[in-house]
Amino acid sequence: MISLETPKKHRVLVDQAHQVAMNMLRPISRKYDLAEHSYPKELDMLAAMIDGLSESGSSSGAGAAGVRREESDGDDGRVRNGTNLASVLSVAEMCWGDTALLLSMPRQGLGNSAIASVATPEQQARYAGTWAAMAITEPSTGSDSASITTTARLDGDEYVINGEKIYVTSGERADSVVVWATLDKALGRAAIKSFVVKKDNPGMKVERLEHKLGIRASDTAAITFTDCRVPAEDLLGSPEIDVKQGFAGAMATFDNTRPLVAAMAVGCARASLDLTRDLLAQAGVEVDYDRPAQVQSAAAAKFLQMEADWEAAQLLTMQAAWMADNRKPNSLEASMAKAKAGRVGSDITLSCVELAGSLGYSEVELLEKWSRDSKILDIFEGTQQIQLLIVARRLLGLTSAELR
Repeated sequence: MISLETPKKHRVLVDQAHQVAMNMLRPISRKYDLAEHSYPKELDMLAAMIDGLSESGSSSGAGAAGVRREESDGDDGRVRNGTNLASVLSVAEMCWGDTALLLSMPRQGLGNSAIASVATPEQQARYAGTWAAMAITEPSTGSDSASITTTARLDGDEYVINGEKIYVTSGERADSVVVWATLDKALGRAAIKSFVVKKDNPGMKVERLEHKLGIRASDTAAITFTDCRVPAEDLLGSPEIDVKQGFAGAMATFDNTRPLVAAMAVGCARASLDLTRDLLAQAGVEVDYDRPAQVQSAAAAKFLQMEADWEAAQLLTMQAAWMADNRKPNSLEASMAKAKAGRVGSDITLSCVELAGSLGYSEVELLEKWSRDSKILDIFEGTQQIQLLIVARRLLGLTSAELR
């Protein structure tokens, strides 16, 4: 059974992540928020440190292992607190420092999670050390990933990709991009596969970088693919189209990335709560955890309600990751965690701005920045509405055709 405490073997990693967030990310947070599209060079040293720890084995769990549906370690009764749980705990701590800077970390892209989830063992080894962005969203598809129009046509021992992707996180800086494309539109979502496209491929072009409300330190690109030729071996997983399996192969990626995005929201919200508690205390408002909320000030009562919501989001996120570590199907839990944490993160950060008054709205503190950063965490990797739809389908046992 899952424990509500941070597993002992992960505490050192989580403590290290918190120190990095406090001493390396927080000090440069405002700098790169104002200097949108400027690469945070300080992250190169941090990435080198993480690589060194990984090679030494000291940072077991520094990156998501992926949700691999086909694997099973057997039901031997042992509870595994593995890489997925370690990842969400450390990601939350890093986002306590700065969400955009975490998203800018070399070799920690969302595409890396896709590779971890569906790549073959040979591909896992070949792509080791790469920094992969993930390209899913298109101008005409929005949240409906199953209806993407980017195509991949087999030509000899290469696939030829044509299409356009938008809102690709780290699309300019990453070494490669994991591109979702369909092998046959007539076969629907079952024909959707993902491909690793290297940055120097002449058929791939970064058209522009987006100016955004939040996470400004992270580059977000629009990319076009024009007769982009990719070796057949760079199709992730099996090239076979399994109509019975449908979209399950692609969804394995989301089962991995959605808890990570939920963890980002949890970390950003925690930062806002910690700072707001200090600001309230300075203003003479004490939050008493031993007294009912209704007998405390309105500000204290609001704070207690936010902390309760935050706790629920954190536990759902830990549950989704723990289930992945223990090779349990976690699609429902991943969507529940993403839905809860995304909404709670946005609500908490905005409420903290309100509670802090003029300090919350000004650039004197980071509260206004966190409220801007948190909004995207309720949108990307599947919007709030999409997550609730997935949860409803799972609970009611209905297909996407039966419940839209």
